[in-house]
Amino acid sequence: MIDKIIPLEKNATQELKQKLVSYLPQITTIISQLTLGICVSFIFVWLQIPVGWLLGSMIGGIIYSAVRGKPQPLPKLFITVGKAFIALATAARFSWDTINVAATYAVPLLLCVLISGCLSLFHGYLLSRWSGIDRVTGLVAFIPGAASSIVPIAEEMGADAVAVAVFQYLRLLLVVLLIPSAAGFFFPVDLNNSMTMAIAPTVADNSSIPMWLNLILLGGCCIVGMWGGNRLRLPAAGFLGTFLVGLAVFWSCPYNLVVPQWLFALGLFCVGLSIGVKFDIKTANKLLKAVLIEIVLVISLILLCVGVGYEFHVFTHVDTITSLLGFTPGGLEAMVATVMQLGGDTGLVLAMQLTRMLIIIALGPWLVNFVMKVANSEQ
Repeated sequence: MIDKIIPLEKNATQELKQKLVSYLPQITTIISQLTLGICVSFIFVWLQIPVGWLLGSMIGGIIYSAVRGKPQPLPKLFITVGKAFIALATAARFSWDTINVAATYAVPLLLCVLISGCLSLFHGYLLSRWSGIDRVTGLVAFIPGAASSIVPIAEEMGADAVAVAVFQYLRLLLVVLLIPSAAGFFFPVDLNNSMTMAIAPTVADNSSIPMWLNLILLGGCCIVGMWGGNRLRLPAAGFLGTFLVGLAVFWSCPYNLVVPQWLFALGLFCVGLSIGVKFDIKTANKLLKAVLIEIVLVISLILLCVGVGYEFHVFTHVDTITSLLGFTPGGLEAMVATVMQLGGDTGLVLAMQLTRMLIIIALGPWLVNFVMKVANSEQ
């Protein structure tokens, strides 16, 4: 009997070793990506660059993918957990006052969302016209926000899914890279103090609980939020699902829950690195002409959306940084993180960005099909 058990144990040990060996290259790759991302992020934080953990890790990821010559995506869990951590910090700053303010400005908000959406489609039309790619791909490539939702349905709409992925993530890279840097330059603040303020919850100042229990509750919010967001198929499920669960917990919990500063920074790091390592330099080279044109068009779109945001500020008297970041063409998590550090209204920026995202996800494909039908009828 013992002789039979010993061979079974040996076989199990060998299978375990074989599995570990098969996973070793992936583990080595992930460790290399994390190491490079941490090093670049520390440099960005040391240079006092806004959302340095986000931008630094993203640049580190781009460098890694460029050196390897192809995308090196991290397991999806990284970006999902990162979005969940950022969502917790956002929920800690959200209040009923924000909802009331958003409702007060519902009409100008919807009008500005409509204008920015039309500007995006117009830039997509220009991309297809100037670069020679098909019109559907150009229009879908410039649908702002929710890149992870747009890319999977691109092929169903008759677009080139690979090209759409490159254009969508390039747009996201440019927005995440340019907007926080520009905002930090024009609205300089003490980043250390602003980070501490960003994670302070808005609940009543009640007795605190031990940190280990605080972290367990936050972890439960993340798990339930990510699961619920996926089950309900919410846009940006990891972020929005955790945000809603976190909001319910923060508002109902009798204790003063705290989102630690390091947890927020870790969320930024995971999101930035996950975006950066998806950069496909080979596909970008094949679409070089279209990519160069898109860079110019994305910068143009950013400037126009900034103009829309400024007009919203003039009309509603909402503070400038909140208005400008509320209408940027994408990068929800980055814009929320940026407004946290720069002292704007985090909840209102989230409400503005989510309103735009939900409207575009609901109407974007329909608008693209409508534009294509109109174009075909004119030919």
